Amino acid sequence: MKKEITFKELKDSGYKDKTINEEIQGNLIARIQDKKAVFEGLWGYEDTVVPQLKKAILAGHHINLLGLRGQAKTRIARSMVDLLDEYMPIVKGSEINDSPFNPISKFARDVIEEKGDETPISWVHRSNRFFEKLATPDVNVSDLIGDIDPIKAATLKLPYSDERVLHYGMIPRANRSIFVLNELPDLQARIQVSLFNILQEGDVQIRGFQLRMPLDIQFVFTANPEDYTNRGSIVTPLKDRIGSQIFTHYPKSIELAKAITEQEARISDDDKSRISIPNLAKDVLEEVAFEARNSEYVDAKSGVSARMTISAMENLIAAAKLRLIETGADRTSVRLVDFTSIIPSITGKIELVYEGEQEGADEVARLLIDNAIMVQFESLFPRIPKLEKAGISTPYTDIISWFNSNLLELNYTDDDDDFRASLLMVKPLVNLVDEYCKDFSDQDKLFCMEMVLWCLTISNKLDKSENDHAFTIDSLGRESHFLGDN
Repeated sequence: MKKEITFKELKDSGYKDKTINEEIQGNLIARIQDKKAVFEGLWGYEDTVVPQLKKAILAGHHINLLGLRGQAKTRIARSMVDLLDEYMPIVKGSEINDSPFNPISKFARDVIEEKGDETPISWVHRSNRFFEKLATPDVNVSDLIGDIDPIKAATLKLPYSDERVLHYGMIPRANRSIFVLNELPDLQARIQVSLFNILQEGDVQIRGFQLRMPLDIQFVFTANPEDYTNRGSIVTPLKDRIGSQIFTHYPKSIELAKAITEQEARISDDDKSRISIPNLAKDVLEEVAFEARNSEYVDAKSGVSARMTISAMENLIAAAKLRLIETGADRTSVRLVDFTSIIPSITGKIELVYEGEQEGADEVARLLIDNAIMVQFESLFPRIPKLEKAGISTPYTDIISWFNSNLLELNYTDDDDDFRASLLMVKPLVNLVDEYCKDFSDQDKLFCMEMVLWCLTISNKLDKSENDHAFTIDSLGRESHFLGDN
């Protein structure tokens, strides 16, 4: 925390007063020239959103971030705080961060007129120069702009015509700061109108007070295209006053999606040290989101948030952690059978169209998982033929034949040694994975074995049944039973 100084000491230090645009632009330019990352943690936006943000900032524009849910719109807005100076001087006691060089409130003007160079100056850290408001329908002008405070009037014995009886709303209090208004279309049209002059001329009108307050604010708005038809819209004159509208998007590759999930998932260091995640498991998890965004059962206009895979990753880790607790083991690895635990993460994060509602959210979630597994499987192994010709073997013939006289139970709660031993019993499966995945780690090979069996059941070559503690893989046409029930 910087110590308080006087106005004279501030001027003697050589401090130059800057608008917030000049401040952000200067720090942006310095970062670019120093070859430093301008926005940390915005994976996949390096060649799309970030260049547009840089240009909008250099143009001095207010910004509207338009995109579906879970596309890091709020994260982008919050990351702009890093482009502010670490500390900003204000007239001590000012409610609206008055600059001593350019005071705009009566309080600050009176203090400077009275004390001159001895005016006390305090400092505001950049972390306190970020204001955020969710535009819910109950937001009113008083919340954003301000209102007359009768208690002030009574306490100070002032008439309502005196500027000092005003109570400033969130926007005036965000003077010389970044103000983010999330979900802008949800704001009632009459409230949006109150922003016109603030964005363009700097006039603020409160209960008949026509105040000339040239507020210095960097506005960032966020909106979801779905809102334009479902809940509201941005009124045209307001949209006209927003300099740049920037479209966000979902990650365009599995690798980018994995980086986002790894960055955002809340996994403790202890869990990371005790639970390993095969690379293929990460790929399958992200593929679920890609499948959901292209599914005929999921509402594409609503989008599929990146939060789905983040939540799903946390559920996968939780499933593995539960196994550690139940078995008393020290370490374990995420398995394909653990993927049933991500179903609650999917059903809570997707909006279904009519056909999806008919199928049911749980069934759609299982279908998405199956499709994701199949996509990853076909990137490694030959496609499973729909029809088999008599006398002609396929890479999977020996595996299917093995199940004619055997069945396999994969228990969620088996420790890693027992689980591995169960898979290694299927010798044709081991041979197949060794052939096509010879350079994989042992952990990934085991995951591949599960994947092959899973896809054979999806393709109706084997039968799969499930209870609370295990999957059983068996041949088709034979009544399945769980070994534990014998």
